[in-house]
Amino acid sequence: MSDIAGGGDPSAITSVTAESPKTTGFDANQIAEVKAWLTSQFDAVGKDVPDFEYTPRSIGELHKIATLSQAKTQAAVIVANDHRQKAAEYRSQAARLREILESVGLAQESLPSNVVSSAHVLAKVSNLLDIRDTELSSFLVAVSDLSLRKTAVEEKRGKVQQESKVLLEYTRKAIARLTYLKRTLSQLEDDVAPCEAQMENWKTNLAIMESKERQYLKEYGYYKAMLNRVGYTPEVSHGVLVEMAEHKKDLEKKTKPILDTLRSYQDLPPDKALAALAIEDKKRQYAAAEKYLEDVLQSALASSE
Repeated sequence: MSDIAGGGDPSAITSVTAESPKTTGFDANQIAEVKAWLTSQFDAVGKDVPDFEYTPRSIGELHKIATLSQAKTQAAVIVANDHRQKAAEYRSQAARLREILESVGLAQESLPSNVVSSAHVLAKVSNLLDIRDTELSSFLVAVSDLSLRKTAVEEKRGKVQQESKVLLEYTRKAIARLTYLKRTLSQLEDDVAPCEAQMENWKTNLAIMESKERQYLKEYGYYKAMLNRVGYTPEVSHGVLVEMAEHKKDLEKKTKPILDTLRSYQDLPPDKALAALAIEDKKRQYAAAEKYLEDVLQSALASSE
């Protein structure tokens, strides 16, 4: 590995780190482990370690990677050794079985082709069912387990299909709702122009109505001031005047016969005594009629109050 570290000598950095590790933050043991690991990794592929700057962060990260790599490498070596041992055991067992089969005349070369193919099929079935013997019970147990797994898969598939149907129905409803909302939005967009025109018309009418309202309020104030000047009071209302007019008509109907009688007296010969009596009688009737009219007017005014 190259000894260049950020343009300087890493040994000098190591010596400084060994003297004052708290100041620089470098760890000499970590640097040595990282150098050894990088050298081993790049030497394995026939390449030199590239130059890089030694910093506490880079050394820390590389040390973590080196530790993890070494642990995984050790685990891989253990697994590989285990597989090699199992492969050797399987080869020795295969050789022993081959010797036994050859001793009883059942070597693969001496067997018919259909037997060999059946044996291969049996081996494939055994591998598929994950069984290590040719016992019928093992085969039945494996087939039963496979059937159970198939049933479980079918049940899960049924549930997934049911959920898919439900989701499909929800999707269909959502699409229908979206189509309805789009159609409604299109209708609303089409109605925007007429509604805006109607609103403008309403604004114009509102301005006219406000102008009329101000005019009517002004006229109302003018007429109210005029009524105050002429002495109008709420007691002299239209209803009271109508009622008084009706009473006047009744009195005219009642006094009309008297007036007709008085006019008929004008055609009689002059008789001073009788005329005086008749005049006095008519005066009393007329006074009674006036008193009645006054009483009616007073009662009408009192009821309106």
